[in-house]
Amino acid sequence: MAVREILKMGDPRLLRVAEPVREFGTPELDTLVADMFDTMHAANGAGLAAPQIGVNLQLVIFGFQHNARYPDAPQVPETVLLNPVLTPLSELTEEGFEGCLSVPGLRGSVPRYARLRYEGVDQYGIPIRREVDGFHARVVQHEVDHLLGILYPMRITDFSRFGFTEVMFPDLDPGADD
Repeated sequence: MAVREILKMGDPRLLRVAEPVREFGTPELDTLVADMFDTMHAANGAGLAAPQIGVNLQLVIFGFQHNARYPDAPQVPETVLLNPVLTPLSELTEEGFEGCLSVPGLRGSVPRYARLRYEGVDQYGIPIRREVDGFHARVVQHEVDHLLGILYPMRITDFSRFGFTEVMFPDLDPGADD
C-alpha cells in the first residue's frame, strides 16, 4: 500500500482524543490498516496509532518478531485493535525505557502497569480480549495513550532518565531510532 508521514511531537493533531471507529470491514479501513503496517515496518516501529499519521480514529496496530529499536524485547503478536479498553490487573507498575516514532531520537523511562487486559475489536469487528504483561503490556499502553492525546514524555516522572537515544544507548543501532 503506502508509507505515510508520521506526525512529530508539537503537531496539535497528536493531542486530540480520537473518535471511535463505527464501520468495520470497509475497503477504506483495510487500506488504512495496510498503510499503517507499511509505515510502522518502514520506521522499525513496535506499534503505531492512527493519530500518528493524522487519522483521528481509535485504531492502533502493534507487534513484531524482532525489533531493531528494542533488540532485547520479546516478540509481540501483530495485532490490529480498534476502540480499545484497558483494564489494569493489579496496581503494580514497572519502569521501562520507551521511544516513539513521533518523538524521534529520544528515549525516556516511563512507569506503566505491569499486567493488564485489553479489549476491543479488529478491523472486521471481531472481538479481541487478551491478558498480557511485560513489554506487550507496555506497547499496548503506549499506543492507546496516543488515542487519548498523550505522548510518552507526558508520563515521565524522572527527567534524569530522559534524553537522546544516541547518548543514553550508544550500542543501539544508530538507524534504529529515527
